[in-house]
Amino acid sequence: MADIIQNYFPDLTDTQKEQFAALWDLYTYWNSKINVISRKDIGNLYEHHILHSLGIAKVIHFRPGTEVMDLGTGGGFPGIPLAILFPEVSFHLVDSIGKKVKVATEVANAIELKNVTARHCRAEEEKRMFDFVVSRAVMPLPDLIKIVRKNIKKEESNALPNGLICLKGGELQHEIQSVRHQVMVTNLKDFFKEEYFETKKVIYVCIN
Repeated sequence: MADIIQNYFPDLTDTQKEQFAALWDLYTYWNSKINVISRKDIGNLYEHHILHSLGIAKVIHFRPGTEVMDLGTGGGFPGIPLAILFPEVSFHLVDSIGKKVKVATEVANAIELKNVTARHCRAEEEKRMFDFVVSRAVMPLPDLIKIVRKNIKKEESNALPNGLICLKGGELQHEIQSVRHQVMVTNLKDFFKEEYFETKKVIYVCIN
């Protein structure tokens, strides 16, 4: 199952391979107790959730020391797969549902991710500053930008200016038109051949 990750990310270390492989048992176990992934979809864990999360890495290669907030992380997506891929980058996972934060925390601890913290709170309550905020389709872009603007640092250290990076699907033209910031849309079908990614996109919004 984890082979799909290695196909697209062939340079993984042995530790990273082991961490990705361990996610299957961890998520199937926790999902049976606390529903963070639809029961019908848990079989597609690697394609629909882990690989999808890693789509962000096709847009930016976070530099060591970068600080990222995963807003509305649910059970840890996209934060946990990205934290495995970028061990020298800090990920702060935030969700308003405590049970989901518990799952994300338990999974991160089980695979000994040292670069992950988690907090049960609403997005409006998190006041810390980050280089980037990542998110997976939690709300329309204009609403998301309003909430996270306060969390984006001014000083920059990556190839892309600081901002918001979202995973979204479907028709987004209308949503993007109402955004006043610079927006970059990347189609994941250009990187991943599976049918699931046909309509999936990474949306980057420059906020500085």
